[in-house]
Amino acid sequence: MGAVVPSVLFRDTMPQSGDVRQESDECPLLSLQNSGVARADPLLSADTGTESSTMVLSSLHSLRLKYMSLGVLVLQTTSLVLTMRYSRTLKEDGLRYLASSAVVSAEVLKILACTLLVFMENNFSVRAMNQLLKEEIVNKPVETMKLAIPAGIYTLQNNLLYVALSNLDAATYQVTYQLKILTTALFSVSMLGKRLASYQWLSLLFLMAGVTLVQWPTESEGDSEQKILSAGSQFVGLMAVLTACVSSGFAGVYFEKILKETKQSVWVRNIQLGLFGFVFGLVGMIVYDGPRVRQSGMFQGYSTITCTVVVLQALGGLVIAMVIKYADNILKGFATSLSIIVSALISYFLLEDFNPTGVFFLGSLLVIAATFLYGYEHKPASSSAIKV
Repeated sequence: MGAVVPSVLFRDTMPQSGDVRQESDECPLLSLQNSGVARADPLLSADTGTESSTMVLSSLHSLRLKYMSLGVLVLQTTSLVLTMRYSRTLKEDGLRYLASSAVVSAEVLKILACTLLVFMENNFSVRAMNQLLKEEIVNKPVETMKLAIPAGIYTLQNNLLYVALSNLDAATYQVTYQLKILTTALFSVSMLGKRLASYQWLSLLFLMAGVTLVQWPTESEGDSEQKILSAGSQFVGLMAVLTACVSSGFAGVYFEKILKETKQSVWVRNIQLGLFGFVFGLVGMIVYDGPRVRQSGMFQGYSTITCTVVVLQALGGLVIAMVIKYADNILKGFATSLSIIVSALISYFLLEDFNPTGVFFLGSLLVIAATFLYGYEHKPASSSAIKV
């Protein structure tokens, strides 16, 4: 980047008749042209030095933010999966908490967090925040109702994740859940008209092959009855993950389409999603767990680990939304890979519910490779793009 020349250097430098020397003395740039002698200008040097220092500091700050984003993404993704799995398999003397109740609690917490962020965006003015929310939510009922569809799907997806992690170990769940890349890509092509390059289609084939290998049945020790129960449990978990992948892909693309059609704060949109999610979640809790709620209350079985799961589920998406602008696709690929590895290690050594095999490792490598390949920053030629 070239140095910005201060305007003071060009003051009173209009050519004067017979006064070429004065002109060249007052304007260093003309002096260089007329005399051919390179004379250092202190203002230009200082400005260039300041600009260079600013660029270096900005680069270091950006690099620091990228690695912080990597850490946050890995921590959020891994901790949510592991704590949810631990909370669903922990043997307790009392009642186990209701997954439907946790989903409702997470929606309430998400609404509160987004409201606080909107409050901060409006310079901590209650009046301005109320006016904005009334204008965007109450006065635009059609726009608000559009979010009922993704909100309902997200509520279903959140409940399915509890079902999946009640029946699958964290590592298997993590790898299988990457199929949401496939569903998101297909919905993006069909709903948004996006083009996928040939290498991205290839990555999706790698992804499907990897997940197939991860779910490949293996010989396990134990009696036949235990094997049948284990197989049945794994099938339920697999169906829950696959349904969650489809719902995640559709809801994500639908939400992206809405965001592109209207210019509105993403936090306001999340408040709208949270309100619908709360209603749908509450209805689901009453329908499926109504008798238990009436008998022992909505917050039965809640513990510290349960509250941690609720907080991670509510704030996880918001944290990712805030740091994702600092994380490119390669960094997200690293985060996914590290999360799978950490989940596998903790599941094996601490939770002791995971026995890795060679087939699992091969499938995981394919999934990780597919994640990197799909997110590879490359501008393909028009001839190499494929549109369905």
